[in-house]
Amino acid sequence: MKRLTWPSRMPVDPYILLLLGTVGIAALFPARGTGADVASGAATAAIAFLFFLYGARLSTREALDGLRHWRLHVTVLVCTFVVFPLLGLAARGLVPVFLTEPLYQGLLFLTLVPSTIQSSIAFTSMARGNVPAAICAGSFSSLVGIVVTPLLAAALLGGSGGFSAGSVVEIVLQLLVPFVAGQVARRWIGAFVARHRKVLGLVDRGSILLVVYTAFSEGVVQGVWRQVSPVRLGGLLAVEAVLLAVMLALTWYGAKALRFGREDRIAIQFAGSKKSLASGLPMASVLFGAHASLAVLPLMLFHQMQLMVCAVIAKRRSHDPVDPHVGTDARYGGAVTDNVPS
Repeated sequence: MKRLTWPSRMPVDPYILLLLGTVGIAALFPARGTGADVASGAATAAIAFLFFLYGARLSTREALDGLRHWRLHVTVLVCTFVVFPLLGLAARGLVPVFLTEPLYQGLLFLTLVPSTIQSSIAFTSMARGNVPAAICAGSFSSLVGIVVTPLLAAALLGGSGGFSAGSVVEIVLQLLVPFVAGQVARRWIGAFVARHRKVLGLVDRGSILLVVYTAFSEGVVQGVWRQVSPVRLGGLLAVEAVLLAVMLALTWYGAKALRFGREDRIAIQFAGSKKSLASGLPMASVLFGAHASLAVLPLMLFHQMQLMVCAVIAKRRSHDPVDPHVGTDARYGGAVTDNVPS
């Protein structure tokens, strides 16, 4: 058997450094009073614009082409919104030994967030998997998550998070409505968006940084960081490492048990084992309010962990022997379109 080797260059995304820098700025210079109101309004507008761009980018033809892989999409959705939450509920037994109650709430919220889009596509392409299926699986997961994630959060965290029907409506208005508007406007702006993916990617990343600054500023003003210690952070990292390992194993061997081919198994593993930072941050800011900074901390840590581990796996999979008579749709062979931190 081939040994699993660490890549010569670790994929520590520079964007993660920007996220950490934003957290540092929020700690030193948190937005207060009128400034906090302005930052919150700007973050809301930026996230709405981000999902408008998502809608304008997604090709209806790609979505329809991917529907033929319905078994794969159902498998990814079950992993994302059933298996992950069940593992999150099981982690309740780790309180208070490994996790504090607020950190556990953030961990459970992490398990409810939809899958990624861009990074799932990137790793699936790197591993020579079914890239069109990864595109559709990530897109479907994000669409379903706009509604399902807040509903699951209301059901599983409602007792301590102060969730309400108004929170669900606010998320739908902030995320789903702009996405649908982007789909409608795609007829006129789709070509422009396709030509300026890199520039618009900077807009996407900037909007996420703004949400991080707003959430962590509010946390600093409320004094929530006094609840976290280095020991607790270490415990959280250990729990998340186990969570990721379990999901990577379940998605790979579970897909094999369901008789999926190699390319489909790769797409299922990468789309079904990861969580979206881009979708989770704005939802957390709505659902958790002043406690959003602690709620998104597990998601931020898990995001970087999944990138590093999946990069190793994708590199390993890229060296697997592939049947020359079975390939992935060449139209999407290089479908890594931008670097949105999803």
